[in-house]
Amino acid sequence: MSTASDPWGRVDEDGTVFVRTADGEREVGSWQAGSPAEALAFFERKFAALETEVTLLEQRIATTDLSPAQAQSTIQRLLTAVDDARAVGDLAGLKARLEALGGLLDSRREEVRAAREQARTEAREIKERIVAEAERIVTEATHWKASGERMRQLLEEWKAAPHADRAVETALWKRFSAARNAFTKRRKAYFAGLEGERESARKRKESLCAQAQELASSTDWGATASAFRDLMRSWKEAGRAGRSDEDALWARFKAAQDQFFQARSAVQQAKEAELREHAAVKAKLLAEAEALLPPTDLRAARTAMRSIQERWEKSGAVPRDSRERLESGLRRVEDALRQAEETRWRRSNPEALARAQGTVAQIRAAIDQLEKQLANARASGDDRAEQEAADALSARRAWLEEAERTLAEFSG
Repeated sequence: MSTASDPWGRVDEDGTVFVRTADGEREVGSWQAGSPAEALAFFERKFAALETEVTLLEQRIATTDLSPAQAQSTIQRLLTAVDDARAVGDLAGLKARLEALGGLLDSRREEVRAAREQARTEAREIKERIVAEAERIVTEATHWKASGERMRQLLEEWKAAPHADRAVETALWKRFSAARNAFTKRRKAYFAGLEGERESARKRKESLCAQAQELASSTDWGATASAFRDLMRSWKEAGRAGRSDEDALWARFKAAQDQFFQARSAVQQAKEAELREHAAVKAKLLAEAEALLPPTDLRAARTAMRSIQERWEKSGAVPRDSRERLESGLRRVEDALRQAEETRWRRSNPEALARAQGTVAQIRAAIDQLEKQLANARASGDDRAEQEAADALSARRAWLEEAERTLAEFSG
């Protein structure tokens, strides 16, 4: 049998296959079935397969999230495989590549450790925030539905969050569980108290409904309306019963209230219609009274006015918005007739007539005397005396004009 060789191995004459290493040649097998070249090619293919595994490992370490532990296990297996390899090729080069990967893994382990520590820190911060919010909800919650929903969301956020260190995780979970339990207890206590308040409100409003129903048929309009206002104020102060009870109770209370106020409204409308009829009657009487002015026959006017006044009193009350207009209109007619009577009386009073006549006579005599004084002053050229007489004469003539008007009233 002939021989064959390449830079990394050879086949001797008896078919033994050797690989060359830094420590010398090492037998890796024998080949009897074919030529030495075929033997060498066979063992080279075995090396190529081993090299392919190393290349794939390098790629996985460089491009995937292969864990350092798994990668180290694979490196160790391949190192052993290289040391014991029955293959022809650069086994030292493969070993050097694997050892280089080991150094790379040291760096990767540090990165993984740092990333894991960062992840744990972030997980702790996330869960500390969740716990802090849960504890705040326990002390501050007033809107129970929204707060309960937020508590459920926080639980889902906890489940979705990454894990922190076990000790930290355990401590935070205890706080979170305690907060959830405290919230549940506080909410239950609140609704238990609220249920008590609602029951108290229900009993109070049952009583108010009964009182309202007793008042519903009352015809004491003023006092009962005031009583209903008091009941409504008490209703608002009583608080709310449960929703179904509240609606039913309010329906009862409002029905009683409506019964009373609708009855009062019907009576008031009837009363208002009656008052408007009275107003129409008084408007006609006012027109009849105003037709008496100015009086030509005072005695007849007084007789007619008495009849109007009697019918006025019998016609009854009128609406407030027309009361003043009608009453003041009748008073104006009454005042006009009274003034006419007073004027007539003055004209028929002998003593007053005599006084008026005496006043006119006295003023005329004074004027005659002043006219003589004025003439004498002019004749003597006494300017001062003339001026005084003229001023006095002017005043007396004004008095005379007024006195003559008064006297004329007695003959009017």
